[in-house]
Formats: sequence, structure tokens, C-alpha cells
Amino acid sequence: MVASMDPLAEQTITMTPSRPSTVRAIFRSLLLAVAFFHSGLHASDLSDLLKSDAYVLLVRHAYAPGVGDPPGYSLEQCETQRVLNDEGRRQSERMGLWLRRQGVERAAVYSSVWCRCQETARRLQLGPVTIEPALASFFDQPQQAAAQTARLQAFVAQMLRTKKDQALILVTHHVNIRDYLGPDVGSGDMVLARVDAKGKVLGYKVYPSP
Repeated sequence: MVASMDPLAEQTITMTPSRPSTVRAIFRSLLLAVAFFHSGLHASDLSDLLKSDAYVLLVRHAYAPGVGDPPGYSLEQCETQRVLNDEGRRQSERMGLWLRRQGVERAAVYSSVWCRCQETARRLQLGPVTIEPALASFFDQPQQAAAQTARLQAFVAQMLRTKKDQALILVTHHVNIRDYLGPDVGSGDMVLARVDAKGKVLGYKVYPSP
């Protein structure tokens, strides 16, 4: 399904889950995407939407070659992890520039502890970066998916209640975004999510990485 929304970004919503999904899960994700576009709100002004207490921007870390992390990696040692290469670093900076061009000059930026997420978040240059456990990957522990997704939803709800008019940007991983929102996203893709007071997703829009 191709949806043309606004001059900022056109996207193709493609559901190609990396693990088996039920028809119900795919249908739910498509409904959430459609709900965003027919909610009566316009996504043409990203910065204005992010000032409200109903929107959050989730960002997948920029390009880091490979899949997962090497055996025996340590979260305290970046050199043992899968990290951004030069292309990923340049991509991170383009992402920050694109956001500033949309009017997002400063933000409350939170990141997964993984080094590829932290570096992506820093290179956005939108403000100090805070490490948040609710954004940590569960790629190596899929049995933790439901619990970690619940933590993310609760964190989103908490932060939106207290952020005032500052944009909330969360830099995390493919699996976290997929399980919370529904879509499969590429490196550096950004997803604007509309949520209720409990952090439950009501709709989303994918902005492909610039």
C-alpha cells in the first residue's frame, strides 16, 4: 500500500516481518498506519506535532554493518559490539540535519545503551542524550519481547506527561520498534507515533532515512 501524505516524506508501508506473524498482527499494523492518516491531524508539520503530548518519534539507529552483535560482546565495550561505520555516521548527521530543517531544533533525546544507538543519538545534535533501559534491545532474548515492549509503552506514557512542549525522540532498535509499533524499519528510519495517555499506539507514520 503506497500512501502519499505530504512534501516531507512519501512512504511505502511494507509488511515483511523478520519472524512469523499472524494475519491479525499484520492487519493491526496496517490499521494503525491508516488510522494516523485519517485521524483528522496532519503530519505536514513534524515539529508542531512533536510539541504535543500525543506524539513521539522513534528512531532506528543508523547503519551498522551486520546482524546482531558478535559472540561475547559487552555493553561496556563498544569495540566488541556491532557499531556504526563511516556511512552510518554520515547518515546520523543527515538525520539530524533533516529534523532541524523540519523545525526540530532541540529535543529530549533518549537512547538504548548499545553504542550504535548512542552514537546515532549524539550525532543528531539535538541535545544531551540520556540512556534509557526501556529502549534496550531484546534481539538476543526474544522471550523478553513482551515485557520490554510493556516497559517501552510505560516509558513513553510517563515522558509525554512531563515533557511539556519539547520533542521526545527515542533511539532504539529494529525489534523494539517493530514490536511496539508494527512496521519493519530500515537503518536510520524514523517513525512518528500517535499514542494515548497510557502510551498505547493509535497510529504511526514512517519517515525513511534521509
